[in-house]
Amino acid sequence: MYLKVLFVAILAALGNSAHAAEGELAIGTEGAYPPWSMADAAGNVTGFDADVGNLLCTKLQMKCHFVVQAFDGLIPALKAKRFDIIISGMSITQDRKKEINFSVGYAELANMFLVPKTSDLAGIKDVGTLLKDLDGKSIGVQTGTTHAHFIEKRVPTADLKTYDSLDQMQIDLASGRVEAAFADASALQDFLAKPEGKDFQFVDVKVQSKFDASLGEGIGVGISQENTDLKAKIDTALCSLVADGSIGKASQKWFKSDISRPCD
Repeated sequence: MYLKVLFVAILAALGNSAHAAEGELAIGTEGAYPPWSMADAAGNVTGFDADVGNLLCTKLQMKCHFVVQAFDGLIPALKAKRFDIIISGMSITQDRKKEINFSVGYAELANMFLVPKTSDLAGIKDVGTLLKDLDGKSIGVQTGTTHAHFIEKRVPTADLKTYDSLDQMQIDLASGRVEAAFADASALQDFLAKPEGKDFQFVDVKVQSKFDASLGEGIGVGISQENTDLKAKIDTALCSLVADGSIGKASQKWFKSDISRPCD
């Protein structure tokens, strides 16, 4: 019985490091959160996440491929070893660190609310007033995100509406089924560029992660807790890519600004 258990443990350990041992990494990403991650019908992934993944793999001298997965299923799929790492605009939070490990934070972007131009929220300039006036409002967020946790914590009286994808949330916003949407500014900017976004605007309040711990500690690469060697390699590579301007250049391409986060 002991030998059988030992054999199973050895197989599991080999399975954990199979991709890395062969010089390959499978990267989990959402594929439906522009401009972070977009997947076409053939499964080809583009966006900032894809650029970061490709830069990282080049630095590590590894071959990579992307696996598209709904955002709220990324952590369960990583734990089930469907892929090796997550690169999907995922904020580092204390709750998530209970389940998986993270690299150093390599990017950070302000979070903002999007509302109709006619909304009584549109002219607010400070976060305290905004949170107070969101009382009772219907607010759209993506399922499993830091934005959802933030609203649950800071505006518990809001009518929280959760969506599996950004597109679904924006459809309800455009149709008036929600009064505000909360996400990172880059994702909502894509909606404003569409015809259906012409009657909407940002509330002029940027909610930075330092305002509340529920918004995380920047964007990081998700890694299995037992894969400490891979984490060390990824941390070193990311710090180098931030320092040499590679991640900043990629963010300029997709966000028109440098959202890279220097290593501490």
